[in-house]
Amino acid sequence: MKNNNILILGSGIASLSAAYYLRNKGYTPIILEKDKTYGGLCGNFIIDGFEFDRFVHFSFAKDDEVNRVFSLSSPQIFRHTPNPYNIFKRKWIKHPAQNNIYPLDKIEKEKIISDFLNRPNVEIEKINNYEEWLRIQYGDYFAEKFPMVYTRKYWMTEAKNLETKWIGSRLYQPSVEEVIAGSKTSETPVTYYTKEMRYPERGGYKSYLNELVLNQDIRYNNKVIEIDTTYKKVKTINGEIYNYDTLVSSIPITELINIVKDVPEEIVTEASKLKYTSGYLISIGLKTQNIPPYLWWYIYDEDILAARVYSPSLKSPFNSPEGCSSLQMEVYCNENEYSKNELYNRTVQKLIELNIIKEEDILFTDIRFEKYANVIFDHNIYEARNVVKKYFSNLGINLIGRFGHWEYYWSDQSFLSGKGFVDGLNL
Repeated sequence: MKNNNILILGSGIASLSAAYYLRNKGYTPIILEKDKTYGGLCGNFIIDGFEFDRFVHFSFAKDDEVNRVFSLSSPQIFRHTPNPYNIFKRKWIKHPAQNNIYPLDKIEKEKIISDFLNRPNVEIEKINNYEEWLRIQYGDYFAEKFPMVYTRKYWMTEAKNLETKWIGSRLYQPSVEEVIAGSKTSETPVTYYTKEMRYPERGGYKSYLNELVLNQDIRYNNKVIEIDTTYKKVKTINGEIYNYDTLVSSIPITELINIVKDVPEEIVTEASKLKYTSGYLISIGLKTQNIPPYLWWYIYDEDILAARVYSPSLKSPFNSPEGCSSLQMEVYCNENEYSKNELYNRTVQKLIELNIIKEEDILFTDIRFEKYANVIFDHNIYEARNVVKKYFSNLGINLIGRFGHWEYYWSDQSFLSGKGFVDGLNL
């Protein structure tokens, strides 16, 4: 093997991808991981035979190399046709709601269609924020009742505070004909941005990392507390010192800024402008299979804290014991915003009140916190991010992954960020 001290911080999918392709090139990287296992947000946990991912995950990767590695990691998969739904004013509405308004009452349909028909014609370059984008795409009434509400739940801010480059294909933009047709019938075509969602048969989404983690040198329970880029040394919470020639990090750059020695105050200030949401996962084990048939669903009613709900047991029946089922709810928040009682009362208890589940069928509920959920694309992000990333680049720290690049990456994009780093190396 080649001699080069390559140190990778974090063992999520981006880091494991980088380590995998480094090993293919003959290098032996060391991975430092603060937790007791690998996977990051692609990891999972098991409670009484129920398996839960850390936030919802499916694969709809189109890249051949990603799919090759995923297939080697987990050859047995379930292929799902997306069937997401929404809850709005306690009604079930097919997703995306903008062209599936059939269940709404006559007055609301008329308001949505009228506003849709009377949208202003504005050039995309003249749109200043996400709220303007929503109003121009969908009309005022729909924008205010649906995506602007969801923005507060998912992004923890008002739509006007967000910019728009992150949107891409994530929000469907229907034609007038589609909106009108979707007001008259529930028999509408699937317009979700991917036609197939793939998921491992066993082991949860983390199984897609099996090939990547083989033969890797991962040092667990080794949180990095100091990086000295002058002498190229990394210190961990255990008091261990690691020398490096090449340093790769998937640690959130808002955390990285606190462990690199002697960061200038102006860089710290720019890093403080980078915003993110935290999240709670409320996981429910049920002794029945009587749950909604949808893989996942979004909630627009603001008295219910959860932004979305999904079923691990529908993703794979092996995620729950025989005859049982499971649900998992995502609540986005600022750090330590809610008590466990409030979380339970405004999530699980709401599902009981809506007759979606029965209290007597609940085997357990589990509430756990994730500090980093999503990057917030406010109006400061691009300038502040560029300054911080350039600073780390000048120090010789190679950034990868969702929170290393500070991007809205899906898991396959994080995978490719790790691979892309290796492809660009000249070691």
